[in-house]
Amino acid sequence: MDAKLLDILVCPLCKGPLLYKRVENELICKADRLAFLIKDGIPVMLEDEARKLPAEEEV
Repeated sequence: MDAKLLDILVCPLCKGPLLYKRVENELICKADRLAFLIKDGIPVMLEDEARKLPAEEEV
């Protein structure tokens, strides 16, 4: 994931910062508890496509 792109990307819902999880290949919004998948190097920043993080999953 390009570092410059990570610097400008924010959550599409709350406009908060995103945490890059390299192993899971996801961008995490802690505030909304959503994980946005990165497909072929392109973040899929759609709420309908995001994975909801269960309460027991640590962020």
